[in-house]
Amino acid sequence: MAEIQLLAARPDEDGRAPDCAWRRMDALRADWPDGDGVAVFNRLCLSAADDVGVSYGGGHAVAREAAALRSALVERYLAAVDAVAVGGRAPAGWRPLFQYRRHPGVRPAQFALAGVNAHVGHDLPLATVDLCRARGCEPAELETAFALVGDALALLAERVGDEVPAGPDTLRVGDPLTHLLGSWSLDRALEAAWSSARVLWGLREVPPLAEEFRERMDAGVGLVGRCLLTPYG
Repeated sequence: MAEIQLLAARPDEDGRAPDCAWRRMDALRADWPDGDGVAVFNRLCLSAADDVGVSYGGGHAVAREAAALRSALVERYLAAVDAVAVGGRAPAGWRPLFQYRRHPGVRPAQFALAGVNAHVGHDLPLATVDLCRARGCEPAELETAFALVGDALALLAERVGDEVPAGPDTLRVGDPLTHLLGSWSLDRALEAAWSSARVLWGLREVPPLAEEFRERMDAGVGLVGRCLLTPYG
């Protein structure tokens, strides 16, 4: 897991500066109230990045690819934020989180998990295909980098439980929130994301089919997100 440090936020081999994206997320954390559902996910991303550090080793091809992929993921999340900020619509996978962000009956852990769901199910496949296009490579050549990013995303999933207030009844057996949080699997989501990336890449020369698949993928991620945000209590 030490290589996860390479995913945090240093310039990649193309000279881009993903640090600016993380600075934007810091600014958003300061601007949004703590109870905002999108702010919960934003805070989760920053806390995971802080925990693994921000060192970038350089020279290791797989680590550079993983850093570029992680940067593209963050940029896609911020693109959704920007779209909503100007009155537009976020991708369907992100839309429930923005729609329910101020719902008093949705718990912070639900917001956190819905954000991870959108990040993995929507952003990761598209970022993988984008990187394949930029590098002129097949998805199989990014499989190890994809796995490294999956390890980094596992830090987000592990911290979802931190958003559950402590108490004698917290996450007790039979509790609806326990059931809801346990119904989502990062491993299955990553498997689906990898399959989606491969399908999208295979359909790249048939744009209408690629777009139809992308829309259906996005809608499916949004449906899961809406279920995760079922008001609780």
